[in-house]
Amino acid sequence: MAAVTVRVPAKVNLQLAVGALRPDGMHTLVTVFQAVGLHDDVTATASGSGLHVTVEGEGTGQVPLGEDNLAAKAARALASLAGVAADVHLRLRKQIPVAGGMAGGSADAAATLVACDALWGLRLDRAELVDLAVGLGADVPFALVGGTAVGVGTGASLTPALASGHFHWVFALADSGLSTASVYAAFDRLHADSIRPEPRVSDDLMAALRTGEAARLGAAVSNDLQRAALLLRPQLQFTLDVGQEYGALASVVCGSGPTCAFLARDEDHALDLAVALSAAGVCRTVRRAHAPVPGARVVDADTEPA
Repeated sequence: MAAVTVRVPAKVNLQLAVGALRPDGMHTLVTVFQAVGLHDDVTATASGSGLHVTVEGEGTGQVPLGEDNLAAKAARALASLAGVAADVHLRLRKQIPVAGGMAGGSADAAATLVACDALWGLRLDRAELVDLAVGLGADVPFALVGGTAVGVGTGASLTPALASGHFHWVFALADSGLSTASVYAAFDRLHADSIRPEPRVSDDLMAALRTGEAARLGAAVSNDLQRAALLLRPQLQFTLDVGQEYGALASVVCGSGPTCAFLARDEDHALDLAVALSAAGVCRTVRRAHAPVPGARVVDADTEPA
């Protein structure tokens, strides 16, 4: 049976700068994404009986399988664009936490675009897939391109960052997810009486990326949503404190949370941080990953009929 498997990375926000609430209910964002080596695999298999989604691994039971599934939306969007039937079984094998601030759903949507494009023999170029991804969510285009990139507007307009170096991250996964909408609502409450400045890319962060120095990068990492996430989940502060105690170069909530990210000096330090976080009992589990890594890419394909 014809099938294509695509591997897609999670992301960490090196910077997430949030502007004022706009009339359309969105916020103007500036974000610097980095793709990290924590992956989901999406396998698209030809089906003669409509679109079906199954999930295994991290977060099984928490991922919607119906109309709200972002991977399914991606398959339908691509099928509509190409004028083909969305007859496909999507098998999601997850390592990226669900509702964890690491864009797991967006990653699966990006992987689905690449997998179905190959499965259906469409041969769209990556730019065409990115255009389609913009309509699916702000993080979906980045999951396609990977590496390190700057996103502006709602985060979907991407420019590759001039970056060097190889970085080691440790991620503390929480017991349950946080709703992105709830975190933004908390952010709006916190800033209801203030005027938000127009967000801009951090010069210090971009300089750190050019040098590839981990310590300099760690000092420049920032997240405007962190305070809101901590308001909703105060115990995350204990997780961040453990990372700081054991010398993390950056200790930050990932995106809208609740996953916490820690930048290590090197691979040995990453292992020490992972052991310390596990021993402290401040998270459900710990994952280590290197960065940056490529975006969604085919890792196995059999597109010949059985």
